Amino acid sequence: MSTACAIDVIVVGGGHAGAEAAAAAARLGRSTALVTLDPSAIARMSCNPAIGGIGKGQIVREIDALDGLMARAADATAVQFRMLNKSKGRAVWGPRCQSDRHAYERCVQAMLGSTCGLRIIAGEATDVLVDGGRVRGVRLADGGELAGRTVIITAGTFMGGVLHRGQEIWPGGRIDEPASNRLSESLRAVGIELERLKTGTPARIAAESIDTNRCRRQDGDDAPTPFSLMTDRIDIEQLPCWITQTNPAVHDLIRANFDNAPMYTGQITATGPRYCPSIETKIERFADKDSHQLFLEPEGRHTNHVYINGLSTSLPADVQEAMIHGIDGLDGADILRYGYAIEYDYAPPTQLTAALETKAVAGLYLAGQVNGTTGYEEAAALGLMAGLNAAMALAGEEPVVFGRDQAYIGVMIDDLVTKGVIEPYRMFTSRAEYRLQLRADNADMRLTPLAESVHLVGAARRRRFGRLAEAAEATAAALKALRIDGKSAERLLANPNTSLDDILDKAGDGLEATALRDLIAAAPHAAAIVATDCLYAGYVERQRLQAEQMGRLDTQRIPDDLDYERVSHLRQEARQRLAAIAPRTLGQALRISGVTPADITVLSIHLRTGS
Repeated sequence: MSTACAIDVIVVGGGHAGAEAAAAAARLGRSTALVTLDPSAIARMSCNPAIGGIGKGQIVREIDALDGLMARAADATAVQFRMLNKSKGRAVWGPRCQSDRHAYERCVQAMLGSTCGLRIIAGEATDVLVDGGRVRGVRLADGGELAGRTVIITAGTFMGGVLHRGQEIWPGGRIDEPASNRLSESLRAVGIELERLKTGTPARIAAESIDTNRCRRQDGDDAPTPFSLMTDRIDIEQLPCWITQTNPAVHDLIRANFDNAPMYTGQITATGPRYCPSIETKIERFADKDSHQLFLEPEGRHTNHVYINGLSTSLPADVQEAMIHGIDGLDGADILRYGYAIEYDYAPPTQLTAALETKAVAGLYLAGQVNGTTGYEEAAALGLMAGLNAAMALAGEEPVVFGRDQAYIGVMIDDLVTKGVIEPYRMFTSRAEYRLQLRADNADMRLTPLAESVHLVGAARRRRFGRLAEAAEATAAALKALRIDGKSAERLLANPNTSLDDILDKAGDGLEATALRDLIAAAPHAAAIVATDCLYAGYVERQRLQAEQMGRLDTQRIPDDLDYERVSHLRQEARQRLAAIAPRTLGQALRISGVTPADITVLSIHLRTGS
């Protein structure tokens, strides 16, 4: 295999992680190849036809701030938009859209097809090729080899994938698509430990067979908020969703068939997602509840397939049929595809550095569900960061690693590589200590300047972000200058009962008030960001001081080759955990389960004195 013509970045897998990884590496000028079993399935929505949500929506906005694909594709192909959590503070609002799943994958494929320096190769990568502890490419199922300077594995649920429905078991990465078994064997052979996780999906039913008169209608927002800074506005006809619920008779039916459920017969042994459980698990775990809410979500504008959100199951087909027909409004439902569960291989993420590079093999990166996550959004963010950091490594630059106070992406990666997972990882706002400053609306202000500094952002976004930043700066100055009843408008906005409209009502007709009105009218998004900054300013300042204290620990690097056995007075448990994780900094070391502040003090003294 010649290294002279080696591809800079080879991405294996065409899901949401693979798409973002390939696009990011190519945007940074690296020759990139995306190897996937079926190019027409790139960015396919295997499960829920939706993007965003609480915690997840913040990640989508961060992907967009880094010039990724997901937000733009979501805006272009959505059928309904809703801002979730609006009864709470703006910091935890979660943008979400219902997507046209077929249009979404076509949109992402078109964006990849127009990306310079990116080649899409139809094929199965069966082996990771390693020489002297460093990756050198991949071998394909047809025997051909691709030389690569770095390789990113984003195989999702395809590695060792096994599907379950009742007593039926068959191999696959998802329905009607083959599994990738040899890749798992190859990763084990080069020193990557693999374990098993499980996920699942509900049945799909025909829209025309739903009795919507017995369901509750759920419409989108009157004035939808786009995901992407690059989207001027959302002007579409939104499709309604419908809400129904299970009932005691359905619960009794499910309980009576636990002995036919792979989760309870021992047929499935892997752990599934706690926060998106199967209906079987809900019935067992919440035995006191006599109903569970279900959302009937259209899969697109030009299909009659409807997704039953909340009814994930691996029960036999005949039981699923009886269960669905026992639900209010679905007694005449035509079932187009039955639900199923899938077990698959993943690599416990403590085997990765914060750059998502494997510790066992230099130049080999893992991203997406193979890291133990669940969800399109988490996968896409990990893919983008793996593509970015593979390109940075090839340029001899330090990796981009976000702090927990900088991005939800930083929280997620730190959680994964420091703590690992015991179940599929899903992002929630509650995971972020600094969530008041990690809002969906200010993702561009937080991350785009950094993305610009590493040349990840294109010219169009640079121009648009420049206008946003200028407008925000001018609005902040105008609010500080405008005084009402002896107080600055900036200070007045710290009161949660005071809005920008209240400020303008009280401002009068002076020059400063007129200037502020003009700024708000010209750039309402920038004004809203600044107003929310004013509201949270006191809280954010306290969080900033906390982050600075932790940040001091996060700037104290630990040598990669530190022998913890030689650190005097360090507890044995701490030695074992630190050696297993190999943290980059004292801050990361402190976040490792089983490591105490006293251990960090001992380690800090050793780093200073060598004893």
